[in-house]
Amino acid sequence: MAAVKISSKTLVKPAKKIGRTECQLVTFDLPYLAFYYNQKLLIYQSDAVFADAAAKLKDGLATVLDDFYQLAGRLGKDDEGVFRVEYDDDMEGAGVEFSEAAADGISVADLIADDGTSSFKDLIPYTGVLNVEGLHRPLLAVQLTKLSDGLAMGLAFNHAILDGTSTWHFMGSWAEICNGSSSISIPPFLERTKARNTRVKLDLSPPDPLTKPNIDSGAPAKILREKVFKFPESAIAKIKSTVNSTPQPDGGGSKPFSTFQSLGVHIWRHVSRARDLKPEDYTVFTIFVDCRKRVDPAMPDSYFGNLIQAIFTVLPAGMLSGNPPEFGAAMIQGAIEKHDAKAIDGRNEEWEAAPKVFQYKDAGVNCVAVGSSPRFRVYDVDFGFGKPESVRSGSNNRFDGMVFLYRGKEGGIDVEISLESGAMEKLEKDGEFLIEEGIAVNGN
Repeated sequence: MAAVKISSKTLVKPAKKIGRTECQLVTFDLPYLAFYYNQKLLIYQSDAVFADAAAKLKDGLATVLDDFYQLAGRLGKDDEGVFRVEYDDDMEGAGVEFSEAAADGISVADLIADDGTSSFKDLIPYTGVLNVEGLHRPLLAVQLTKLSDGLAMGLAFNHAILDGTSTWHFMGSWAEICNGSSSISIPPFLERTKARNTRVKLDLSPPDPLTKPNIDSGAPAKILREKVFKFPESAIAKIKSTVNSTPQPDGGGSKPFSTFQSLGVHIWRHVSRARDLKPEDYTVFTIFVDCRKRVDPAMPDSYFGNLIQAIFTVLPAGMLSGNPPEFGAAMIQGAIEKHDAKAIDGRNEEWEAAPKVFQYKDAGVNCVAVGSSPRFRVYDVDFGFGKPESVRSGSNNRFDGMVFLYRGKEGGIDVEISLESGAMEKLEKDGEFLIEEGIAVNGN
């Protein structure tokens, strides 16, 4: 790919004076300190004048930070060693890092054609940067790059500060301001201690040794490959219909299987088959559930922070593949339904008694771990120069079995999968996985 040249970096602060604020990180936030920054890339086909687009984005960012000012702060610790978000108008280094760059030799089509992330590394900030480094780095970094026929917006969010729901709430609010609104329609709910107020001290240092997300042992056969499978609405409907075509087995959930549960078990079964697991090998399906409406008292959708927990469904591979798909779907559905306020509190209490800071790859053996959600309205993020042509994740926090789900631009669901190369080769040739519906498959 052509070179990407950064021409400027600035720190964008809230347009209004905020003063000194501090917000304690809570049990839902702290486990993610040893994850990497969460990276997103939005690709726009646009003939907008680059300087004008950059100025508009920076002005809008300053305004939206009046409400989302925590993103302009830094991580800090109080006198007892409890992590918190700190912001002060006069704090050295306060603000969101905004970089402007040019890559005139890269087109929108070039980026869309690459279903891996090799061409993204110079377009998204903070590759390989841990969230705990927010002690001395901005909590949000943005890079706007001029392409030959459009714009690429790379973003790196500190995952200890916010989850996917909060990320896309912020992005939608920023776009709202850039489209002429004087204020955002839904301000963030910033009182995260309303969801959990236990104070947990962490003596945290980066994990050592730290395994890079793109390599597994260094042998060529173990190279991690990334691919996007674009499931159209017809394929999703067929998967959902198949899983719901027979009665649920005893011990399963109580409702028809959702789109997520149907697609989730479809991915889980076929990835497990592509891995050539033995019948006795355990495999784990991991999802990160939004707990905003599950905690007691319930939190608003606008809650800003992390309010997710990982749910694990474990089965022997033979049991998963030897039963019809509704068996695995019922296990997933049952685990989700059981994750109520009592279960959430129990998980928090267990963690607070013996805190464990996760690494990005701690999702379980032979895992399929699902992040992001097709519920997020990623293609509605229009800053005034059109809707994105593609929305992707960067290379951070990827490991063998990591899956990101996005709403498809033309409907359906885009499934980003990172998988060991041998298994990926089998998966991309699996007609049953692809539903033989003409699913678009590219990758590196």
